[in-house]
Amino acid sequence: MLLNIPSTPIELMDSIIDISKSAGEKILTIYRKGFTVAHKEDYSPLTEADLAAHKTIVQGLEALTQMIPILSEESKEIPFSERSTWQRYWLVDPLDGTKEFIKGSGEFTVNIALIENNQPILGVVYAPALDQLYYAAKGCGAFQRKKGKITRLKTKSRVHGVPVQVAGSRSHTDKYLEVFLQDIKEHHLVAMGSSLKFCLVAEGKADIYPRFGLTSEWDTGAAQCIVEESGGAVIDLKGEVLRYNIKDSLLNPYFLTVAADISYWQQFIPDDLKNNNSI
Repeated sequence: MLLNIPSTPIELMDSIIDISKSAGEKILTIYRKGFTVAHKEDYSPLTEADLAAHKTIVQGLEALTQMIPILSEESKEIPFSERSTWQRYWLVDPLDGTKEFIKGSGEFTVNIALIENNQPILGVVYAPALDQLYYAAKGCGAFQRKKGKITRLKTKSRVHGVPVQVAGSRSHTDKYLEVFLQDIKEHHLVAMGSSLKFCLVAEGKADIYPRFGLTSEWDTGAAQCIVEESGGAVIDLKGEVLRYNIKDSLLNPYFLTVAADISYWQQFIPDDLKNNNSI
């Protein structure tokens, strides 16, 4: 079905899930047969699977919503002068967690978000190797589909006296996270790849996912919608909700993904980060 006018997020959901699964199938085929690794100008890894998933998603979205532009990690660079005119657009990471893909951990995802007025209003995160699907639409809740079972997601409230469950990157560490964890004191670090870290918060398996390192907007858009619809928030270090396509750079500020108690977690942000206006 060709939709030439914007539709509501929930009306698009089944089609976007199908597109994400088609991309996941392409990724798994390459994942299982073997692949070579190239590198982009910023030295980040690039595989045949990234490009195959990108092509599949773009073709699917163009057939579904011809009037809505697409911003993908693997697209050619689109200047802000053009992007700034977009009220609604698709934000795509065809293969989030390429390092985990290369390692063979299975912790990589397909991320598709619909952004409207600088906020995600639909998000699909699909982990094909794990057969886990997370999805949400604004005002409609967040859900997980695993082994055919659908579960509504809800973040958990922080429990006093119980070690904090912290989602952290399997491939990235930094000195600020170490300071943050030291200040929290009692905690358990749950290592996970790609946007699955956000999903741990959304499904109540983690209290917080702090990120004091560089990410791009396609890394976070889909998962942010899922976290928000499950009751959590994704905020920058000043406590403001992450917004999209508001500047020339597509890099995100450092952020906290929290299940609850936004103000509580801000006290643990390292002092030199609190005073740095550039992040």
